[in-house]
Amino acid sequence: MNTLTSLAPDARFDVVVIGSGFGASFFLHRFLAKAKPSVRILVLERGPYRDHQRQREEGRNASIPAMESVRVGEGHKPWTFTLAFGGGTNCWWGQTPRMHPSDFRLFSSYGVGRDWPLSYDDLEPYYVAAERIMAVSGDPASAGLFPRSAPFPQPPHRGTSADRMMQQAQPLHHFIGATARARVATESRNACCSSATCNLCPADAKFTVLNGMQETYGDPRVSILVDAEVLALDHVGDDVTGVRFRHGGKQVSIRTELVVLGANAIFSPHILQNSGMGGGLCGRGLNEQLGATVEVLLDGLDAFDGSTMSTGVNYLLYDGAHRRTAGAVIVFTRNHWWDGLRTEFGRWRQTLPLLLVAEDLADDGNHVGPADSKGRPQIHCPGASDYARAGIGRMIERLPDLLRPLPVEAIHFRGWRRTESHLQGTLRMGADPRTSVVDADLRHHRFRNLVVVGTAVLPTCPATNPSLTAAALALRAADRLA
Repeated sequence: MNTLTSLAPDARFDVVVIGSGFGASFFLHRFLAKAKPSVRILVLERGPYRDHQRQREEGRNASIPAMESVRVGEGHKPWTFTLAFGGGTNCWWGQTPRMHPSDFRLFSSYGVGRDWPLSYDDLEPYYVAAERIMAVSGDPASAGLFPRSAPFPQPPHRGTSADRMMQQAQPLHHFIGATARARVATESRNACCSSATCNLCPADAKFTVLNGMQETYGDPRVSILVDAEVLALDHVGDDVTGVRFRHGGKQVSIRTELVVLGANAIFSPHILQNSGMGGGLCGRGLNEQLGATVEVLLDGLDAFDGSTMSTGVNYLLYDGAHRRTAGAVIVFTRNHWWDGLRTEFGRWRQTLPLLLVAEDLADDGNHVGPADSKGRPQIHCPGASDYARAGIGRMIERLPDLLRPLPVEAIHFRGWRRTESHLQGTLRMGADPRTSVVDADLRHHRFRNLVVVGTAVLPTCPATNPSLTAAALALRAADRLA
């Protein structure tokens, strides 16, 4: 990698990429495939470079605590993210489900939320491309619900005994979940060790920018500057002309023709607000899914015999008319014990942990506000809506039906999750500048040489983990720009 230590005053680059997580890295990967040999690209990363070994030795992904970088206003939620090279690819757990086709047309189907400015079919080729880059392991049976133009790069993980029973009874709705935790070792990644410590994967089996984007960041057209905190964008009229950032205790300005903004759903709108490019819906609609945990006690069936930390995914009760009043819910079966093993002799493994994840409706009252006196973005997000809670409530009521294939002894609600660690929705995409910030190609409605990537652009909050969708959208944006 061409890692810089400093820049000359008034340096100029053709493209400046802000951030190095999913959106920024996947955009850069596709952009380089189409760019001229002479193009000069600078990547600015606020955090340091920390290789996998160092993260494991220190027991943390980054040296900068996330919550020290923001100020929480109304309500408290432990928004988690990684300020380091590779961004969220370091701390994520590798879940890569696609969005459900109905998620793209939520308003036209159910009268709530918004429709996306593109369809599942528009994004499907880019889902394939992102899955190939990440060497995703997945179940071919899921193609009945999520149409595919190409097979998964890797075979599915081994499900648990409970998964196999559920699959036999519900073959169209219960699958082994798609994941970027390798089932089969690759040139740069080992096979999953099923230790349930995926944020600091001991085997380096999970896709990260560090182990999966070496060619992208090793391209001689790309220069990288870490420990560079972007402060604002310079603009004249409707054109972005440069980027201002802090590095080594000094403020630096550089000029550019194109800016790709992928800081995350908190810091991307924060940068625009600091630049005098906020207003309207910039920073509005901060959201994430609502999660809850359930323990299912089994009668005579042992669990925890799968090959990765989370195995099955169930969509039996996901879609339908209930979404008019209650959010869709994904049910994940886990291959590790959140609530401990059972205490009865010989029945230690007769328990099945479930994670229920509900979609939510974006609320413009949840937002990233102006900076405080220390320059930190202020977060206002009291919590999930009644819509999401109704979705979880409905699923808990229907769990006996969903789990009918299993020998269930009892079902226990174990509590609400504080966060799903998915920051979304503050620079939403759409066709109308009055109701969105960027268009379907992720270009800013007003500043056309500004591309926004990452989960900030998601116009709704589906129950699906957003990382694969963010990667696919970034690949598509690079194609559309070219």
